[in-house]
Amino acid sequence: MMDTIFLASIFPKLLSGLPLTLNLTFFSLLGGAGLALLLNLARTTRPGTALASSYVFVFRGTPLLVQIFMIYFGLGQIEFIRSSFLWPFLREPYWCGLLALILNDAAYTSEILRGGLRAVPVGAREAARVCGMSRLQVLRRVTLPIAVRQALPAYSNEVISMLKSTALVSMISLMDVTGIAREAVAETWRAVEIFLCAGLIYLVLSLIVTRLTDRIERTLSPWQFGARQ
Repeated sequence: MMDTIFLASIFPKLLSGLPLTLNLTFFSLLGGAGLALLLNLARTTRPGTALASSYVFVFRGTPLLVQIFMIYFGLGQIEFIRSSFLWPFLREPYWCGLLALILNDAAYTSEILRGGLRAVPVGAREAARVCGMSRLQVLRRVTLPIAVRQALPAYSNEVISMLKSTALVSMISLMDVTGIAREAVAETWRAVEIFLCAGLIYLVLSLIVTRLTDRIERTLSPWQFGARQ
């Protein structure tokens, strides 16, 4: 039988790691989206396509935990890195974890965005060019909005996946929800209750993301635009 008094005491402690979990999720998605956009822009040239494809292959083909370890433990062994201006950042677990999450997220998001870009009707871009829009205006006003709408269902899964992936940074001593849970288990040996509470927190966050993306998807739906007219 569950000890409700212990659960009530451990829950606020786990929630103290929530700001770091949300921080890592937000900035990894933000940085990953920017890098994913650059990767797709690079695909307009043959060398850029080869570079982007290689990047995606490497980061999707290796475990995120290995990438975190490579950045956190590996970069510090390179003399050039230790003597550069990057070292004050790369010696900190937070920046190493965030960098690994951004690089990993960019690989998956670039493929999602690539699928969305391919779904944009050629006629829509041609119509925009006929109206006198520049390439940049077509990209900003026509291509990207349609591509984002097409990619949103798949991207919502990536958001949830990245939210859960932030738990891996606890392996490099960051005290997010999972990090605090691991520390509490080491102190109390009550793994079931503690990880049950941690799992419940991630479950609620995933539910919130799902509801928000469903609402955004309905808002951007062409049917919604037609219904308002």
